[in-house]
Amino acid sequence: MTQAPRNTLFTMLGAVAAAASLVACDRPADEPTAGQKLDGAVAQMERKADEVKADARAAGREAAQGADTAVDAIADKTKDATITTTINAELAKDSRLSALRVDVDTVNGNVTLRGTAPDTASRDRATVMAQRVQGVKAVDNQLSISSKG
Repeated sequence: MTQAPRNTLFTMLGAVAAAASLVACDRPADEPTAGQKLDGAVAQMERKADEVKADARAAGREAAQGADTAVDAIADKTKDATITTTINAELAKDSRLSALRVDVDTVNGNVTLRGTAPDTASRDRATVMAQRVQGVKAVDNQLSISSKG
C-alpha cells in the first residue's frame, strides 16, 4: 500500500470517529447514557429483591404466629379435656352421683355440669368436686334435682 491511500484511510477513520462522537454528543443533556440506564435498572432490581425478601420475612413471621396460635389452641383443648376427664372420674367415685348421668363440658377452664343429682347436697358436692380440679376457673352447675332420690 502506498502512502497516499494509507493517509486517506486514516483520514476517513478519523472522520468516522469524529462523526460518531458528534452523534453521541448530539443526544440531549438530560437524557441518561446507556451506562446510567443500566445502573438505574440494576438499582431497581436490587430494590425489588429487597422488597421480596422483606415480604418473605413477613410471611414467615405470620406463619410462625399462626403455628403458635394453633399450638396454643391445641394445648387449651388438651387442658379442657383433662379437666373434663378428671371431674368425671371424681364424680364416678361419689356413690350418690356415680349412678346418674352428669354431662361435664369444659371450655377455657370454665366447667358446665348438666344432668340430674339425687338431692341438693349431692348437687352442691358436684360443684365442690369440680372446683377442686386444677385448671378450673369457674363452675356453672345446671344439675337439676331428681324426683327419684
